[in-house]
Amino acid sequence: MTGWAAALEATWPAAAVRDLGPWRLRDGAGGGKRVSAATAQAPWTEDDIARAEHAMTQPLFQIRTEETALDMALAVRGYRLIDPVVVYQAPVAEFDLPPHMTTFPHWPPLEIAVDLWAEGGIGAARLAVMNRAKGPKVAILARGSDRAAGVAFVALHDTTAMLHALEVTPELRRRGSAQHILLAAAHWAQDMGADSLSLVVTEANMAARNLYASLSMQVVGHYHYREK
Repeated sequence: MTGWAAALEATWPAAAVRDLGPWRLRDGAGGGKRVSAATAQAPWTEDDIARAEHAMTQPLFQIRTEETALDMALAVRGYRLIDPVVVYQAPVAEFDLPPHMTTFPHWPPLEIAVDLWAEGGIGAARLAVMNRAKGPKVAILARGSDRAAGVAFVALHDTTAMLHALEVTPELRRRGSAQHILLAAAHWAQDMGADSLSLVVTEANMAARNLYASLSMQVVGHYHYREK
């Protein structure tokens, strides 16, 4: 696995993982596609795909950029492409400090952080994913217009910090809270010994992608899913 891929797996872990032939199968326990999709760990055959299908309640595969043969094989079997994802990364040393008193790193999450996540559709199953993550981790709460404005989860694997579950309350978007969270995440990560900050975002989310580009984050990877 590349650095960001290993960090993604470690910082947003499935409830259970098992290997079946060339596949790594995941039980996400309701935590979303990222922790529920099968991935190829070794060369595979059409029979291997069939075995994986029978082993999964809802067949779902994560396809990385270089896996064109697998992508085509699943398309032929009737799988549809969903949620193309872009991976961004930047050295933590290149981020400015957030403005004073705009962000509050803490763990475990305050109730207001949990409420903000729930407002954005991030409920108990995804909070359980955060709790399963090992090693240094933090919730970063943003404040704007004299109230709690946004929140994100950040966790560290090796020297890569991954940011997940960034949510800003709708009425306070485009006022700097997401940027402040990213700046705070980078400086927390640097304090924890990380050298880079990474995150993933759907290809279609141009507002978020423009923000990441404005902070000099670079695209370092892509993947998407195939499901029946």
